[in-house]
Amino acid sequence: MLTIADTARISRLADIEDSVKGSCIVIEDHVTIDSFVKIKPAGGLGDVVIGAHSILNSGVVIYTGNGMTMGRHVMVAANCVFSPTSHEYRSRDVLIMHQGFKAAADLKGGRAGIVIEDDVWIGASCVLLEGAYLQRGVVVGAGSVVRGTLESYGIYAGNPLKLLGHRR
Repeated sequence: MLTIADTARISRLADIEDSVKGSCIVIEDHVTIDSFVKIKPAGGLGDVVIGAHSILNSGVVIYTGNGMTMGRHVMVAANCVFSPTSHEYRSRDVLIMHQGFKAAADLKGGRAGIVIEDDVWIGASCVLLEGAYLQRGVVVGAGSVVRGTLESYGIYAGNPLKLLGHRR
């Protein structure tokens, strides 16, 4: 099910697919989605919620996977990928492409999906993976790969990701 607030501004060049398996995609008030943004129900049955006043710039790709919740006033720079899922690959006797995706219940010690709290800025070309949890006020530098919990108002960058300091 696809729900888009009347006040959301979505480029006619964005591609938001509706789920055929029941995942919900919710785009709240005053969200801006630029051209060439792709939101694709794939890799699980999770829902995607994009909070009010958030901005997704060109080339952002979001898979529904095990779900993603984006808070309010989140800024996402160009060409970021949000992948709240992972392929199964453990069996050598089955092609990876035939093993499907890991279900949230199969994740050991990790958080399912992706959670982004309010007032977050994600720089260009970042990749957020299954289990990423960005607490309020986080800044992530361009080109970073994110998995795990990032503490409130932390400034992070790199691959491997490093804490550089805190917003004041």
